[in-house]
Amino acid sequence: MSDRTETEALKKATLDIAEVPAVEVIVEVAVNLMSAAAIKCGLADEPGEPSQMDLDEARKLINALAGLVTAAAPDISDSHARPLRDGLRSVQLAFREASTHPDPIGKGPGEKYTGPVN
Repeated sequence: MSDRTETEALKKATLDIAEVPAVEVIVEVAVNLMSAAAIKCGLADEPGEPSQMDLDEARKLINALAGLVTAAAPDISDSHARPLRDGLRSVQLAFREASTHPDPIGKGPGEKYTGPVN
């Protein structure tokens, strides 16, 4: 690819992103974090297949998701924030259920942002 073609592609990508409302970017990032956390909690595991569970990675993803949802909630409508909070709570509960030694209530991933989940 020539430098000119790369520059034109970068300009097009920048213009495409500029047209996307912030709420859509926030929701898309949150859904990606939530999906990755669910996979790392083992929710996508198939019988007879190797487990994809990695609770250390899930904890990081859930913390990032909780921070994003908590910070963004005042700026996005309740119709966007509510399903994100529900999904976050679901992966927090899945993490707790998958843990062989669950964290104390209020100390699990993301709970410093969301409060206790049980």
